[in-house]
Amino acid sequence: MALQYLRDDRFRVIGSIETDSTGKQVARDARFHRVGDYDPRTNHTRDEHYRLAGTGSLLTAMIWRTAR
Repeated sequence: MALQYLRDDRFRVIGSIETDSTGKQVARDARFHRVGDYDPRTNHTRDEHYRLAGTGSLLTAMIWRTAR
């Protein structure tokens, strides 16, 4: 399992993206609340309520949205 941290321009952690062995990714904000997930098999990103947010990986944008 890989973990990638996202930081703002002041190097504060604003979120993270966790990737499992199948390629699925889960995005979490700075407080470790789940903000969305991405499944590369279906190429869909879903929000924290499992509603379809779009195609392709939109996780970074979802984390930035919660950081503001």
